[in-house]
Amino acid sequence: MTNEERILIKYRMERARETIDEADLMFEAGHMKGYINRLYYACFYAVSALLLTKNISTGKHGYLRSLIHREYVKTGVIPIELGKHFDLLFDSRLEGDYTDFTVFKADEVTDWLDKTRKFVNHIDGIITEIVKEG
Repeated sequence: MTNEERILIKYRMERARETIDEADLMFEAGHMKGYINRLYYACFYAVSALLLTKNISTGKHGYLRSLIHREYVKTGVIPIELGKHFDLLFDSRLEGDYTDFTVFKADEVTDWLDKTRKFVNHIDGIITEIVKEG
């Protein structure tokens, strides 16, 4: 792994954590669609960082989703419940961004922040191990 790749991986993980903070602000302001959007993107940035450890890069959301399942969930590196959380955010973000009259209730999505933190922390742990080995 090159130094440039390490820098980009670190940047994407920092961006994931920053985006979680943005999600928290959106929730507090009562903007549930923005909250879900930011949670999804926190996971997207983390997965993008993880894929870089395999020299894989994509901006295609559907392809990234299939890669995380093929490379990490099906192999047991990422627990199934975290894979399902990513899928929930993926689908909810699409619905919130592109479907008219979609409403998310705060009490139904409040725990998604902690689940997203768990997801990002898990990815960070995987990356830390890979970087140590590489």
